[in-house]
Amino acid sequence: MEGMGCLLMQSPLRKTWLDRLIFSLIGMGALLFSSAVIAEQVVSKPAMSVADLNERIGRVEHGLLLPIQIEGEPDLTMQLADRMQYYRIPGVSIAIINNGEIEWARGYGVSEQGSNKPVTTTTLFQAGSISKPVAAMAALSLVQQGKLELDANVNVKLVSWKVPENKYTREQKVSLRGILSHTAGLTIHGFPGYGVNETIPTLVQILKGIEPANTGPIQVDLTPNRKWRYSGGGYTVMQQLLLDITGRPFPELLEEVVLKPIGMNHSTFRQNPGADSAASVASAHRNGWKLNGKRRQYPEMAAAGLWTTPSDLALFAIELQDAVSGKSNKVLSASMANMMVTPVMQEHGLGWDLMGENESSRFSHGGVNVGFEASMVAYTNTGQGAVVMTNGEGGIHLAHEIIRGIAQEYEWMEFLVDKKVHTMVNPKLYDAYVGVYEFAPNFTLTVSRNGDNLYLQVGDAQQLEIFPESEVTFFPREFESQITFVKNKSGRVTQMILGEKGELQAKRIK
Repeated sequence: MEGMGCLLMQSPLRKTWLDRLIFSLIGMGALLFSSAVIAEQVVSKPAMSVADLNERIGRVEHGLLLPIQIEGEPDLTMQLADRMQYYRIPGVSIAIINNGEIEWARGYGVSEQGSNKPVTTTTLFQAGSISKPVAAMAALSLVQQGKLELDANVNVKLVSWKVPENKYTREQKVSLRGILSHTAGLTIHGFPGYGVNETIPTLVQILKGIEPANTGPIQVDLTPNRKWRYSGGGYTVMQQLLLDITGRPFPELLEEVVLKPIGMNHSTFRQNPGADSAASVASAHRNGWKLNGKRRQYPEMAAAGLWTTPSDLALFAIELQDAVSGKSNKVLSASMANMMVTPVMQEHGLGWDLMGENESSRFSHGGVNVGFEASMVAYTNTGQGAVVMTNGEGGIHLAHEIIRGIAQEYEWMEFLVDKKVHTMVNPKLYDAYVGVYEFAPNFTLTVSRNGDNLYLQVGDAQQLEIFPESEVTFFPREFESQITFVKNKSGRVTQMILGEKGELQAKRIK
């Protein structure tokens, strides 16, 4: 759900090790898909011959990279088709930005498992939290027009509902800048969405946390401007603010202010795209199976409600790149665009996660709704970037592998994978580590040995090989973490620790 997915939003390629672990171990398995079929390709003014470009695309498709490689060994690359099957992802859509334009875009697989509907470059996917920077641009356009102020108390302009005042708002008030940068101290991390047969609450009901809303009230429980904390609830406050300021339905407002000016003609914040058009709309999938009702609805549109394509998001990124450099002002001026990509706190700008400096400066976001996962990254000053969207749970992991492959092909040095030293250890030592370790009730990991190799496993999921760095520390290749086995005074292994700082500890129970 969007709330779970927000754990991933720190950057498209910097996920928490815990999330990587949980998905890698629980979300494994394979269903057979016709997923590698290329459904459609779009090439925009290639700077190379078609043959050379197709070779480049082929290298990306066959060059996906895990986050961890082993020092002294050739990089282990994988094929897109195999990884789609591994993660049970029916469909993938990719767009690549190079030299300030969309160099190529392709769809792979099917829009719905069990169907013969191919993913094309115009197939719509839910963007999840990538909705946020698009909505943020609309809010900044209103600031630019003088209808809003970045640092004013939002309650001055809110009409239908106001942020409840309490002890946390006495010293500092909630501002638009705080909302867009996740520093306003507002609650509600993310939203689970609503099924096809569920009553959809009004925005005010969501803000108040009253039925039929399925989340609690949005309120301030941290002093504003003191701490960064991800808040989909904050963007929902911003959605109401824009409605009160303009009197326009949110989808219409965003279409007029952002989508149409940029040329995002296959994008909408309407929650039933395709209902009144011939749009190709992907279905959501969990564990490889189509979601009941095909998709969930998100009235929290600013936080999670965008339907779009990688090519449209690429156009969005290109417009921001051009606005920053003063080449375009379709939505934002150069000064406002630069403000959007200037850090406010902890590498977070106004709607974006920000990394790097100068030529390596880049903005990014990820998105996870139920059954839809996506990732995008763009360089601020070099006219490069990539967007990957999927219609399956776990797709953000696949997206990261694809982006690493893209980065290797296009020589984006900032995305080089980590190299680990594989130490030779006597496999007989592994017998001491074999057992069952409990992290929480009903969540256990099993460590097993097969010959000279050691594995982790959850339930009946696929085993995950771990490699020794020392006699007691190990690492997987699928996610960035360290696994340490702890012995008691008698030398028996009694505990497993995950993370270099001991973030998660598990007691051996068998």
